Amino acid sequence: MQGKQWWLALGTALTLSMSAHAAGDPQAGASKNSMCVGCHGIPGYHTAFPEVYSVPKLGGQHAEYIVAALKEYKSGARKHPSMRGIAEQLSDQDMEDLAAYYSAKKE
Repeated sequence: MQGKQWWLALGTALTLSMSAHAAGDPQAGASKNSMCVGCHGIPGYHTAFPEVYSVPKLGGQHAEYIVAALKEYKSGARKHPSMRGIAEQLSDQDMEDLAAYYSAKKE
């Protein structure tokens, strides 16, 4: 391949691989978010455990980022006791479904 053709092929391959990652079902995620909505569903919520901080809003966040963060909590790479306890209970499919649900929300 030459010049533009090579870049077009690369761009197409990357787009297809990103689309293939979107394996989550937003409707399934909506039925699995009971442990999330208690903190992440309250606008302007601040938690006091393990320290006082602003709880991030998940609506509209990239699905890939949410999945990566949940996997890091589950493995212990991210340090937050409450999030680790929740993430440890999630399967990979649960994470994908929750990520699809929250990435589709615009609030």
